[in-house]
Amino acid sequence: MLLVHPGGPYWQKRDDGSWSIPKGELAEGEAGMDVARREFEEELGVPAPTGTLTPVGDVRQAGGKIVHAWAVNADVDISQVRSNTFEIEWPPRSGRKQQFPEIDRAGWFDLESARHKLLAAQRTFVDRLEAMP
Repeated sequence: MLLVHPGGPYWQKRDDGSWSIPKGELAEGEAGMDVARREFEEELGVPAPTGTLTPVGDVRQAGGKIVHAWAVNADVDISQVRSNTFEIEWPPRSGRKQQFPEIDRAGWFDLESARHKLLAAQRTFVDRLEAMP
């Protein structure tokens, strides 16, 4: 399972329970699959794999965000991850703005390892993948 680790100072020293599937916000009128492909490329810096996308359903994260997921059987080279960036004030209350990559690394994990790496709400995706024929 391909997972991404969030960039920025808040997540820098966190590992288990902090990884995610590549994801992003749905704009009005956008199809979920289109968003998934766009966000994949923005977060990893490589085109989303071609192939048939299989729905894995959705989950609601602790903050209320609903995440929709699709699976595709593909081989993606993650050795050169180049994520888009975001800007925040860092250190807090310093008045200094810094840019950080949205994703600082990506990794391939077997399903049991992915279960430990993923945010708690997204662990359901592993269960659903295991149940697929």
